[in-house]
Amino acid sequence: MTEKQIRFDDPELLRCPYEAYARLRDGEPVFRDNATGSWVITRYEDVRDILMDPVRFGSAGYLDQVQDAVLAERAAKIRALYEEKGWLPAPALGFIDEPRHGDVRAIFEKAFRAGRIKQMDPKIRDSAYEVVRAISGKGTCDFVDTVAIPLPLKVTGLITSVPEADLPKIRKWTDAFIRRFGLMISEEEERECVLLEIEAQHYLMDIIERLRRQPEDNLLSDIVNTPMSDGSKLNDNELLSHLMADTFVGGSETTTSALSSGMRMLAEDRALWDDIAIDPDNRLRPFVEEVLRLESPVQGLYRVAREPVTLHGVDIPRGAVLNLRYAAANRDEEKFPHPARLDIGRKAPGAHLAFGSGIHHCVGATLARRELFWGFRAVFDCLDGVELDSANGFEYAPSLMLRRLASLRIRYRARQAGGGS
Repeated sequence: MTEKQIRFDDPELLRCPYEAYARLRDGEPVFRDNATGSWVITRYEDVRDILMDPVRFGSAGYLDQVQDAVLAERAAKIRALYEEKGWLPAPALGFIDEPRHGDVRAIFEKAFRAGRIKQMDPKIRDSAYEVVRAISGKGTCDFVDTVAIPLPLKVTGLITSVPEADLPKIRKWTDAFIRRFGLMISEEEERECVLLEIEAQHYLMDIIERLRRQPEDNLLSDIVNTPMSDGSKLNDNELLSHLMADTFVGGSETTTSALSSGMRMLAEDRALWDDIAIDPDNRLRPFVEEVLRLESPVQGLYRVAREPVTLHGVDIPRGAVLNLRYAAANRDEEKFPHPARLDIGRKAPGAHLAFGSGIHHCVGATLARRELFWGFRAVFDCLDGVELDSANGFEYAPSLMLRRLASLRIRYRARQAGGGS
């Protein structure tokens, strides 16, 4: 297997990567991807073991290494642009090692605490029904544009107290962040995205300064004002990075991707729809887990080897970047029998790695699962006869790390007697 056969910067491979993942799992579970300068890890046990060992496999510094490898001198220009017009982003939560990571994560665990998410559940439900009912009478829509993107943005607005009138701006800024994070755009496009991110930084700084003066009982205020173990609080650069990457983007992209993928699965398989419709309250939960496993929104993230490692006979040097492909691990037949099959009766449905594992397990996973449950529950209550429109091209937004349908056109009928709020 050679670099010419599999390149992780190949848009065609990223459009449907699962055959390549299977080939790597079977024949080269530690694969050198010269396009990104990383070692690609594809088997479930290997990926999980690395995620669970933050001492030997760190998170700090890998994004800069990947950006420098893929974008070369562009990376320096982008950093200079941030410093000139805004704030150079500090590492987000997923890119910090211990002991700093534990201090910062504690802030987010307080902000995303289970009691707060439970208290928000009726509002999450109402938001889902509002968004789906808005398209129910139209007969056709782009599900990504009208449901999968607006719903998590609306919920993010609720939990952060960002005015609903500002959500279109938040969407514009998060889209720019996601496009740049994918590392597959031109230099001119990247500059445009960074300028939009800097625009978001100035918007967020106004909120940060207000919450410092007048703390509120919401998620953003907790992130801004909660002290760490040494008594210090997050500085401006850290706050801007965490609010953008970990709150607005992290709080929406997984849900948008999984809603879109799950809707495609339902529209393609009437038997699956009918099966879930028998008992949606109980069958949607394992369905959500299978969607996350089969179409992992985060296809993979990276770690840095803090010491030399040998894996499957391959010597990985200290300082090497490892590309942990969650999506490949989630289809490993050694862990998941018949891995390409959507099985709502699968044992241990939450054993997938879509939210990572270990100390960097997604802090917003509970919130994402509630959004997905209510999003699909509203679909089942408000729509019927859902099928794919012939206009679909099933294009995916270009990204080395994320996977999301760019659009999904569906046809349907409104249900005459639906449940819900």
